[in-house]
Amino acid sequence: MLFCGINPGLMTAATGHHFARPGNRFWPVLHLSGFTPRLLEPAEQADLLSYGLGITNVVARATARADELTAEEYAEGGRLLTAKVRDLAPRWLAVVGVTAYRAAFADRSARVGPQERTIGDTRIWVLPNPSGLNAHWTTATMAQEFERLRLAAER
Repeated sequence: MLFCGINPGLMTAATGHHFARPGNRFWPVLHLSGFTPRLLEPAEQADLLSYGLGITNVVARATARADELTAEEYAEGGRLLTAKVRDLAPRWLAVVGVTAYRAAFADRSARVGPQERTIGDTRIWVLPNPSGLNAHWTTATMAQEFERLRLAAER
């Protein structure tokens, strides 16, 4: 499983650890959904590999907010991510943020959940954005969606 965030926030850029901002729910949701046996801290991101998980971003440029990214950055990020997935060949690509997925893959109709599109043999699942700014999803409902992916991946 390769998790893919939108782009590094300023805290992530400063620390070098994905989803490092204290209000981000990625690490708690990853644990609550059963992907990890305990709650990992952002500084422990290398431990993801021992669980068969990886982590990357659509766009490499750090910003305070994802809405600072341009359409061109998303499109280029989608091309680079596609190449990375073809090279690494994970069974699943989990894009964290439906808006990012739509922009990177020019798929305006995408919804949270499994996608029809694949990259080679890699299946794609769009997950909700765990940012504290995403009030549409609670930690509990987000964990349920992550768990749906985990269960699908285990089949």
